[in-house]
Amino acid sequence: MPKGQTPRAYRLLEVKHAPGKVSIVSEEALKRLKQRLQEPQGFHSYGQIQQWLVAEFQLDIAYKTVYELVRYRIGAKLKVPRPQSTKQHPQSLSHFKKNFL
Repeated sequence: MPKGQTPRAYRLLEVKHAPGKVSIVSEEALKRLKQRLQEPQGFHSYGQIQQWLVAEFQLDIAYKTVYELVRYRIGAKLKVPRPQSTKQHPQSLSHFKKNFL
C-alpha cells in the first residue's frame, strides 16, 4: 500500500455528506433580518417578514420557508404583545398589584 493512502476498508466507513442545496437567502439578508428581529418593534407576523424580504431584497419566499428560517435557523421569535382584556380598569389593576403581589 502506498504511503499516505488509507486502506479501502477505512474509506468505506467514512461518513459522507451531500453538499445540499444553496440557500436563496444571502448571508447579508440573514444578518439584516437578525438585526431587525432584535429591534424593539420587530415584526408582528411572518407575513410581514415576507413583505419586508420582498421590499428589501426582492426575495419572494413561501410562508413556511420564512417561518422555518426565523424559528430554526435564526432561533428568534416574533414580538407580539400578550392580549389584554378591554374590560380591565387601570385603577383596579394598580390596586391589585399593590395589595396582592
